[in-house]
Amino acid sequence: MSEVEFTILGCGSSSGTPAIGCDCATCRSDDARNRRTRASAYVRVGELGFLIDSGPDLRAQALREGIRRVDAVLYTHPHADHLNGIDDLRAFCYVRRGPVTLYGNAFTLDNIRARFSYALMSASPSWDKPVLTLETVTGPVVHEGVELTPIPLLHGKWPCLGWRIGDAAWLTDLSSIPDASLELLRGLKVLFLDCLRYQSYPSHLSVADALAWAARIGAERTVLIHMTHDLEYGRLAAECPPGVEPGHDGLRIRLAAR
Repeated sequence: MSEVEFTILGCGSSSGTPAIGCDCATCRSDDARNRRTRASAYVRVGELGFLIDSGPDLRAQALREGIRRVDAVLYTHPHADHLNGIDDLRAFCYVRRGPVTLYGNAFTLDNIRARFSYALMSASPSWDKPVLTLETVTGPVVHEGVELTPIPLLHGKWPCLGWRIGDAAWLTDLSSIPDASLELLRGLKVLFLDCLRYQSYPSHLSVADALAWAARIGAERTVLIHMTHDLEYGRLAAECPPGVEPGHDGLRIRLAAR
């Protein structure tokens, strides 16, 4: 596989940070690492580009990071903060003059069919809407030579997916990892892992939960994502054990070709 580069487009929760109407220390912080858009990632493999989710901040994230190419989107689940930027995929369809493939489980793709059916039509002469094709995944798939491995997760009662590409995996919005999925996470160099807040939450990992799962998975480097304004970057970084760190928007991590 070619060099893999993960870019955190957003590491925030559904409210983002700063949160509207909040005057807490994190929301007022001058540290740019405390400014978090909704959770998403861009993965470059050679010349190919993959999005993980299409949240409502997608346009701003793509402009910020200079993203011009999206070959496919890997969906985790259909919550609004991970899906509702889907209309902005039309820009990438326009640039490539072709469709973008969406990968996800049946639960997520059925939701997309119901809510965004206009995006599943044939292209118009002006390419004024997204032109998307859906591919339901039940195991690893290969997209133009790149193996994409879905990782089944539980997000409360919802069946969600994480994604592994090469030696890195993105696990957002989860409350539990089935034993069979742990087998798919062996030998990771980089793990991006859900970490909502200090207090427990029924459908996400708390800080304590995330650190416990990080130790169990044993990646060389674990980066915490999907964080609320409850988590101030500097404080959390000081509390993390070796090999674990909070993420921030714009963080890029390259993994050598193998």
